[in-house]
Order: sequence, then structure tokens, then C-alpha cells
Amino acid sequence: MQWSAADGAGPPTLRLTDAGIQLLAAARLGNQRALSRHDQLAERMGQQLINSGRVVWRELSLRAQIQTDAASAAPANGEFFQEGERTCDAPPELIPAASTKAQWRMARPDLFSVRNTTVENYLQPVVHEIKVSRADLLSDLRHAAKRESYQWLCCECYNVFPAGMAAPQEIPTAFGLWVLHGEIASGRLELLRPARHAPCRLPFAVWLALAKATPMRLDADPEQTHLGAPDGAADRLT
Repeated sequence: MQWSAADGAGPPTLRLTDAGIQLLAAARLGNQRALSRHDQLAERMGQQLINSGRVVWRELSLRAQIQTDAASAAPANGEFFQEGERTCDAPPELIPAASTKAQWRMARPDLFSVRNTTVENYLQPVVHEIKVSRADLLSDLRHAAKRESYQWLCCECYNVFPAGMAAPQEIPTAFGLWVLHGEIASGRLELLRPARHAPCRLPFAVWLALAKATPMRLDADPEQTHLGAPDGAADRLT
């Protein structure tokens, strides 16, 4: 690391040596390799969502409303989305009497994203659940309360897993399906089936959680391009 004092033409600058650049690049690569397969696949899917024009958050803790019987009984046919628009933050007096027995639970989707827009009706919040174990996937499909909490938070819900881990017909038709062909870092993500869409308005509590959280950034963010730059031209930090 080299320090250059101000010469009157500008502020002092801190410049990394070539050895420092190599050390940072190696450390970053080591951190990436240390990620679990689940985290690597979540990162890969998140980057694809960002590239498609969405704002993405990982592992948010969001408060969601579910019916009290959802914790003990799964829907009859594995479906959980209801028809028509759902108002997530409707006041109690506007909720039909048949659905007043509700409880709150914390939901933690692997990926939660919205469209990059200033128009609330165009946000289309979406949940992506990442699975790298067949047992974990099948267990999740039996978790009615977890599914209903995602229904309350989003318009569409997707499962993302390696190709061959489960057949599409094993997954309820309400869920969209993304599969990964090949290795996580170099393989291809394929949309096998779109999710059933059910319009949903985000409640204020979710807006507040999003405002407090930091969304994912592209790997190609300019602030990161100095790591491993082959020509050493971008290794100056000011």
C-alpha cells in the first residue's frame, strides 16, 4: 500500500500495490469458495434477477399474516394462492368474518425482489426459495404456514434447485420452477414453469423492512472492478 500526499492539485490518494491487489483478489475468491452450495445458488439467482431489472434482497425477516389452521394442515391439493387481488394490509374490519382467525409469523425468504419502478402497482414482489437438497425441498412443500406467509408477501413464488433433483409434477402448480443445469458458477439457469400470478399490495411494515435493509449488488459493480484487474489500471482508491 502506498500513500501519496496532496500536491496542491487534489486530495491525498491511497494506492494499492500490485501485491495488495493480488492479496485482495485471492481473499475475495476464498470467501466465494467458502460459501455453501445454497448460498452460491442464491447469489447466482439473485444476480440474474438484478440483471433482469429487479431490486433484490437476501434473507429478509418479514412479518406475515397466516390463518391459524395453516400451521397444522396443508391445502387439499397442494395449492395455496387464492384468486383475485389480495390486500395485505387490510384493516380488521374489512376482513371477512371467515378469515378473522389469523396469526402472525416471521417469514425469511431466500430472495425477495421487486421490479425497479416508482409505480407501486407495477412492483410485482416475488419470492425465490433456493433448494439444494431434495429432502429440504419436499419438507418445505409440506410446510403450509411457510407457504401461506409467502403468499401474503408476494405475487409469485418460485423454487430454484439443481436440475434432476425433483420432477416438475412433484411441485404444486402454484409454484414457478427454475432449475440449474451444470455447475453453480458456470451452469445455465432455466425457467421451467412460470408461477401463478396473484396481485398483492405490500404492507407498510414490509416497506419499512426494505428501507432498512441493503439490497444485493451486481458482481460487476464499478467499486469492485479493481479486484483482480489484469492491467492494474483501476487499483487506485481515493
